Amino acid sequence: MKKYDVIVVGAGHNGLTNAAFLAKAGLDVLVVEKNDYIGGATVSRNLHGDWKYSNCSYLASLFRPEIYRHLNLAKHGLQVVTYNGGFTLTDCGDYLGSYSDHEVMRREIRRHSPVDVDAYDRYYHQMAKWCRFIRPMLLRTPPDPTSFKFRDLDELRWLGKKFFDLGPRDLHDFMKFFTVSVGEFLDEFFHSDLIKAHKAGSAVVGTNLGAMSPGTAYVLLHHYMGDVDGAVGAWGFPRGGMGAVSGALAGAVKEHGGEIRTNAGVDQIMVKNGKVTGVRLENGEEINADRVVSNLDARKTFLGMMDPKDAGEKVVKAAKRYKSRGSSGKLNIALNGVPEFTALPKGSELIKGDFHIVDNMEAYERGYDEWKDGKWSTHPYLDLLIPTLTDPTMAPPGKHFMTCFVQYCPSRVEGKDWTPVLLKQFGDNVIDNIAKYSPNFKDLIEHVEIRSGQVIDNEIGLTEGNIFQGELSLNQLMFNRPFHGCAQYRGPVNGLYLSGSTTHPGGGVMGAPGANSAREILIDMNISTTVPEDEGDD
Repeated sequence: MKKYDVIVVGAGHNGLTNAAFLAKAGLDVLVVEKNDYIGGATVSRNLHGDWKYSNCSYLASLFRPEIYRHLNLAKHGLQVVTYNGGFTLTDCGDYLGSYSDHEVMRREIRRHSPVDVDAYDRYYHQMAKWCRFIRPMLLRTPPDPTSFKFRDLDELRWLGKKFFDLGPRDLHDFMKFFTVSVGEFLDEFFHSDLIKAHKAGSAVVGTNLGAMSPGTAYVLLHHYMGDVDGAVGAWGFPRGGMGAVSGALAGAVKEHGGEIRTNAGVDQIMVKNGKVTGVRLENGEEINADRVVSNLDARKTFLGMMDPKDAGEKVVKAAKRYKSRGSSGKLNIALNGVPEFTALPKGSELIKGDFHIVDNMEAYERGYDEWKDGKWSTHPYLDLLIPTLTDPTMAPPGKHFMTCFVQYCPSRVEGKDWTPVLLKQFGDNVIDNIAKYSPNFKDLIEHVEIRSGQVIDNEIGLTEGNIFQGELSLNQLMFNRPFHGCAQYRGPVNGLYLSGSTTHPGGGVMGAPGANSAREILIDMNISTTVPEDEGDD
């Protein structure tokens, strides 16, 4: 029986990134995936006619350009098309436009709140400053501050210099930023509740916290750290849907001799004498390897695929405490045309961007309160896009695809499993909320796919549908992600590694966790690595 150098469990985008770099380094790599398709949450699927749905993740920005270049993903067909603009709808029949042109954006803010025009400049520069500070850390392994290993000490020295260079005032502001709510943070800049609500959406997307909950300011920054074609903070659509990302990565894996097997779910990671020996599939087949990389989250890995005796009591307890609660739902909608929004001027280009339904900060809190009671939000925060206005390849001619991200939605409804009836009720509530602002919306609908966190968990293995593979809370970041002892991409037994968003730097279609994990594996094997690492300033 063939023995592999590495088996990667899960063909999500981070698992494929990991496998591509390991294969490029000359290792014999096998990726095993339980579904009959690859990509995990980064997929494009034909679920209705000729419509192609990005039915889980739906936008690209956070994916690291260094990975794109080093794996030559353009060669494998990955093309991200930037979109500009967007808008937030208000209950009073108006809208707040979002523009990439800074001066145009200032004029739009002046239309709603003249006192906030200069505040917008201050906010913009503050977020840009924190992005510049954080971005070099994304492709580095976080040091263990309790370790006396030379590499950890050297990395701590590097981090210490970066913090020292901030200066006392910025250092104070930065440390405060990590602990405050997005509501408190935005209060420091803006007076208008509409402008604050418009900005706060990215801080609660996928997060089981409210806009007034401490720690949500960092989640806002997490979504600002991406770029498209060098434009920091820009977002775009991969041509052909999000599956183009995983498809290109799979192409890189195969280009360097790696293998990918679908319909190959893993039942157990096999361990003997404290060392990984391979995996046993759900069909009973055993595949041998010296190293196993789990692209699943910490709970699925240590509580689902490992014998508790192999994982160890300490790791099992930590995995049970690891927070990975789901708070989101999603609708994917096939449309027979472009919906008209009463508040938006006819022919406005803003329809090509992302648009939202929320116009005050209290709306987030009301939705959060309903979620805590195990209910979906009656008036949810909705993040809507029509990718086919930018990428017409995703639908038949003249037709369109709408993606609708919903916050808040419980992974279980008042402690009970989701049923088809509950899913329809949830979906109808979302559609009714959109229809309040678009009189022709319901008439255009040809098909709707409705997804709760439980549906996502069952299909692709994200615990409770948590899109970040674990909450982005301060106690689950950097050297604490997923938890101390497993925070440098290594598991509790020799030869076991983690590569998913459950590790640093966290969630989003970023690729950094997979790349960082590959670098650590190659370092352990004393193999020269070409995995990119941001050197930062010395």
